[in-house]
Amino acid sequence: MKHDLSPDNPLRGQYRPFADYRATHFDWACADGVATVTLNRPERKNPLTFDSYAELRDLFGALRFATDVRAVVITGAGGNFCSGGDVHDIIGPLTRMAMPELLAFTRMTGDLVKALRACPQPIIGAIDGVCAGAGAMIALACDLRLGTPRSRVAYLFTRVGLAGADMGACALLPRVIGQGRASELLFTGRAISADEGLAWGFFNALHPDAEALAAAAHERARELATGPTFAHAMTKTMLAQEWSMGLDQAIESEAQAQAICMQTQDFRRAFEAFAAKRSPVFEGD
Repeated sequence: MKHDLSPDNPLRGQYRPFADYRATHFDWACADGVATVTLNRPERKNPLTFDSYAELRDLFGALRFATDVRAVVITGAGGNFCSGGDVHDIIGPLTRMAMPELLAFTRMTGDLVKALRACPQPIIGAIDGVCAGAGAMIALACDLRLGTPRSRVAYLFTRVGLAGADMGACALLPRVIGQGRASELLFTGRAISADEGLAWGFFNALHPDAEALAAAAHERARELATGPTFAHAMTKTMLAQEWSMGLDQAIESEAQAQAICMQTQDFRRAFEAFAAKRSPVFEGD
């Protein structure tokens, strides 16, 4: 979305472009309003470490100030999405930590999910191959999920002696695939196939292979990036806020949200384009 960069805006200094962001623990690219995060440890199926958790959390928290990012794609390198927390770099050390350290870690992982959900840009997960544990939670926190016939999604927490309640799984997963299906996956830790994921609503679409998946994810991201980005951010906000509302509250909140959007220049641009029988060009303000 367009930001007020005028000198008299006290928040002006927080806004900045992210095209030159230099990621340390994953790959980052940004062009034409679309940012791509690639988890890139393919030799171990792209597991997360303490450092990559923290950097992802901080990055997605900061993207609300990005002047050049309108949509985000998250994917993995080497034919897999993410195998979850690294067994050697995370699971082993956790067994030797005291409760305060353990709680600090579990809160950090949850903060990543909260950052993904609070990030105003639509996020598309491009999910090939293994998508497990914390990787499955990153995928679940995306706004849209695309897969391939090779995609396998598993919430493995009970397989390592932990509760299925991890990183918001008990809140998010039932809302996407239903309470009964979510209960089965969180109790058993079994993997669901790509076809099951599509039928259950976890995936929005499947694509034949990794190349087609990447192309489709970036095409969808570019479509979103050229849309009314303020309105997209409002849509994402309302989708999150209305989970805990009754119908009357939701309708009133949407009335207020829509009235705000009606004050944007993009709303005016859409009307003028319709009147002139041409496609609107949205600028995010």
